[in-house]
Amino acid sequence: MNRVLMLFVAFLLLTSMTGDLPAYSLYKSTGEKIGFDQLVNEVKSADVVFFGELHNNPIAHWMQLELSKKLLEVNQKRVIFGAEMFETDQQLILDEYVSGVIRAKDFEAGTRLWPNYTTDYKPLVDLAKENNARFVATNIPRRYAALVSKGGFSALEKLDKQAKVLIAPLPIKYDSTLPGYAAMLQMGDMGHANANLPKAQAAKDATMAWSIAQSVAKNHIFIHFNGSYHSDNYEGIIWYLKQYRPDLKIVTITTISVDKPNDVPISDLKTADFTLVVDEEMTSTGQ
Repeated sequence: MNRVLMLFVAFLLLTSMTGDLPAYSLYKSTGEKIGFDQLVNEVKSADVVFFGELHNNPIAHWMQLELSKKLLEVNQKRVIFGAEMFETDQQLILDEYVSGVIRAKDFEAGTRLWPNYTTDYKPLVDLAKENNARFVATNIPRRYAALVSKGGFSALEKLDKQAKVLIAPLPIKYDSTLPGYAAMLQMGDMGHANANLPKAQAAKDATMAWSIAQSVAKNHIFIHFNGSYHSDNYEGIIWYLKQYRPDLKIVTITTISVDKPNDVPISDLKTADFTLVVDEEMTSTGQ
């Protein structure tokens, strides 16, 4: 092989090994593409950061972990964690684990964990544990959401007062015209869901918002992990949180999966303050 050909082959090998195949892109709602450090700088002054995820997306879970680590660093460990994946009646056992009172295997055996807990949420819980940070179980117990799905909000009025402590204050305010809930109602009209389904969603949103409102602390950042549909367009949890604590500075992050992560229409970037864009061919965590 002559010298010129050898150099050409070496060049091809080098460029193939250093080719740009990014795992994600980050955008502001204005369409500006940003880096991770800029994201940190823009969210670190918030009272509450909502990180809307695609539940089975590994890049979203990795980014949640990395952002949490960085916020702990820049805010001198004054970070509070919260998640849709834990329900309010699990707070005691979650506290026991995070504070080191009980072992991991006892916590996991005594808790209703999501199927992808080990890969996707355990790292976040353990990060809180390692940094003596609080982790708040924000969601309504699923048995009570099921009550609303079957019988509407009035079903919650029949609960014992001890049970009512686990949900948002009653009566729960509800606006069926909010686009997210209206879309669920349209599904009901097509026979795929009952008319109480968006009310059950609202009961979850309201309870998560109430849990956050009761747990935010001065000079702390509260970072909340939830399915993006719970916080997109400043609806869902955020709509309720504004009822409970209109004074809070809120920043939202959402996650989308597209076929061209580096060429995203600005119209797809309007559901949150920041959008994490992942290639749709990204593997799934299997949740």
